[in-house]
Amino acid sequence: MFFPRRSELMTVGFITAPSKPLNIMAGSRSSTTRLLYTLRSSLKTTSYSSSRSPAPPSAITALLHLHRHYSAAPAVRAKDDQEPWWKESMNKVRNIGISAHIDSGKTTLTERVLFYTGRIHEIHEVRGKDGVGAKMDSMELEREKGITIQSAATYCTWKDYQINIIDTPGHVDFTIEVERALRVLDGAILVLCSVGGVQSQSITVDRQMRRYEVPRIAFINKLDRMGADPWKVLNQARKKLRHHSAAVQIPIGLEEDFQGLVDLVQLKAYYFRGSSGENVVTEEIPADMQAMAAEKRRELIEAVSDVDDQLAEAFLSDEPISSADLEAAIRRATIARKFIPVFMGSAFKNKGVQPLLDGVFSYLPCPLEVDNFALDQSKKEEKVKLSGTPAGPMVALAFKLEERPFGQLTYLRIYDGVLRKGEFITNINTGKKIKVSKLGRMHSDSMEDIQEAHAGQIVAVFGLDCASGDTFTDGSVKYTMTSMNVPEPVVSLAVSPVSKDSGKQFSKALNRFQREDPTFRVGLDPESGQTIISGMGELHLDIYVERIRREYKVDATVGKPRVNFRETITQRAEFDYLHKKQSGGQGQYGRVCGYMEPLPAGSETKFEFENMIIGQAIPSNFIPHIEKGFREAANSGSLIGYPVENIRVVMTDGASHAVDSSELAFRLASIYAFRQCYTKCKPVILEPVMLVELKVPTEFQGNVSGDLNRRKGIIVGNDQDGDDSVITALVPLNNMFGYSTALRSMTQGKGEFTMEYKEHSPVSADVQTQLINAHKPKTAE
Repeated sequence: MFFPRRSELMTVGFITAPSKPLNIMAGSRSSTTRLLYTLRSSLKTTSYSSSRSPAPPSAITALLHLHRHYSAAPAVRAKDDQEPWWKESMNKVRNIGISAHIDSGKTTLTERVLFYTGRIHEIHEVRGKDGVGAKMDSMELEREKGITIQSAATYCTWKDYQINIIDTPGHVDFTIEVERALRVLDGAILVLCSVGGVQSQSITVDRQMRRYEVPRIAFINKLDRMGADPWKVLNQARKKLRHHSAAVQIPIGLEEDFQGLVDLVQLKAYYFRGSSGENVVTEEIPADMQAMAAEKRRELIEAVSDVDDQLAEAFLSDEPISSADLEAAIRRATIARKFIPVFMGSAFKNKGVQPLLDGVFSYLPCPLEVDNFALDQSKKEEKVKLSGTPAGPMVALAFKLEERPFGQLTYLRIYDGVLRKGEFITNINTGKKIKVSKLGRMHSDSMEDIQEAHAGQIVAVFGLDCASGDTFTDGSVKYTMTSMNVPEPVVSLAVSPVSKDSGKQFSKALNRFQREDPTFRVGLDPESGQTIISGMGELHLDIYVERIRREYKVDATVGKPRVNFRETITQRAEFDYLHKKQSGGQGQYGRVCGYMEPLPAGSETKFEFENMIIGQAIPSNFIPHIEKGFREAANSGSLIGYPVENIRVVMTDGASHAVDSSELAFRLASIYAFRQCYTKCKPVILEPVMLVELKVPTEFQGNVSGDLNRRKGIIVGNDQDGDDSVITALVPLNNMFGYSTALRSMTQGKGEFTMEYKEHSPVSADVQTQLINAHKPKTAE
């Protein structure tokens, strides 16, 4: 069977605009028949103008052939003909995230996207003089500090396409928000500053995108700023991020002279007119830029040809490459995560945002083009590929929770099936059945009610009792989505309410924040009984203390920040411990023998237990309690009382008593055996080490480097960026408290820094002695 070519149909006047490829099979059989009858009658009645050539017979023949084929098609095709009700709508959906280093302009870009798509009717800046703040920064603290703290979800429509957007934080302390967003997105925009270039959090965000295999496009922002250099940033992305990328646009002017963009795919120039850049004017490429445009287009074609065979064939054959062929090749390579197209503009100056939106639809995948996998709990967590269509059983992932005045709001990404208001769904993690009482789409902090949503959409549901990362189905399958990567907290604070009467509200706040944020942990200090909160950094915990005060009207007393140390062992040692106790009646008897050794570097697990006992020296029902005892003992090392990790415990022998052996006896034997053997293994203390990136004027480089050395930091990189020095160092977190104040005084307020957790490393011998001595008085008390 063959189809008429577009050019033939255009000749007879059926297609007047080069929009999407003709899809005559998109409707049901009856609608297709009606279309063909209309076309055939048009062929008979249409009078052609002298400027248009007669209808080619091949077009008429093809249409009639197509009609006969459909008239005689068997009934079995009916099912396929029903597909397009969801296929067409899913092809026009994009789930994207906007991620970047702090202050690269993510929220400003999202604000412009919402304005141009008609979701908001007025632009407000992140730190605007009107005090309103950006729409996506809905929290009072976000508007006050000018940073994004929580990822916010919204949706909008652009040229009949629907975009679900998640604006994520750039600060490393809120990295879990980025993780949660990327887990459920199909594509992303990586925003890079044309002045700052590739910075520390840009690298972190890019690493997260790789982990979740998210296709992405890059947007070099702030081309209007002094010192803007997009080509420097593009080279940094290739070197530091190992991006296989090329520009799909070039700027017309830079800094104050930035006027518009040249599209290298369509070979057109775009200018942005109007008070808010809402009118995109398309013109021919300026004569003085045509040589550069030709050179950069060839560079783009070469880069895509390296990863796309179809384009490579045309390129090597010296065939002319059309805009449509180049666009299709870029799309294939981007979805396959082999290429990253680079867009340019200035969100603040309202330039380049509309072509970026077009790029989202041209190059990023729809939900049908992304493979998602679930774990089938009924088949021992067998990996299952989801169809990603509304035709399958309903599967959705809760990736974000928010506490609202009327209850918990849960953000769901639907991977399969249809979710309807009023239906019951099952939480696979808890087994509970829950009714969907309220279903909606989120626009920052406001919710719009809907009756149903299908695969590929992001929705919000009220009243679901669940935790972040839970999977919901319609009950017909027991699938769970793979869990998100949750980093361990590195900083702790002791907090307590000032007034005893506010204890209930204080507990309520902590419980809510724990459910919303997996990196926020709450515990009790076993010695003082104080409440300890742990998180990803000082700012992270300060924000939560401030939210407790503002949202729950509870003033809290905050202690000095504490570092989350760890302990580990450095050599193998054997244990042989007999726990024997007789106190009238049944006694306690348990003997455990084996050895403890450090796990190899880079092990995924932090504690391993292995039973290598041959025979029945210890009945098998006691083995789990022996493991439980060792795990319990490893929660508190004998050096400074912090958890012990990277340790392997192997059981080789033991003994039991027919009467006196019990679960408790063997658990206690394991705990005492661990403590006895631990000192023989030469334990050491591990401290969190941070990757610190500083940007300071060159004249202050000596002072800053000297200060880092005093803080026992190791400088691992030193680059020049214009008049600034970019210093990269590994510094113990314990020596970084209050660093922002110290840096301001050293650099007259001109220096800036970011830091993120790198790893836990052994402390020096003198620091270990200090920590042990500081711990002894507490235990003596």
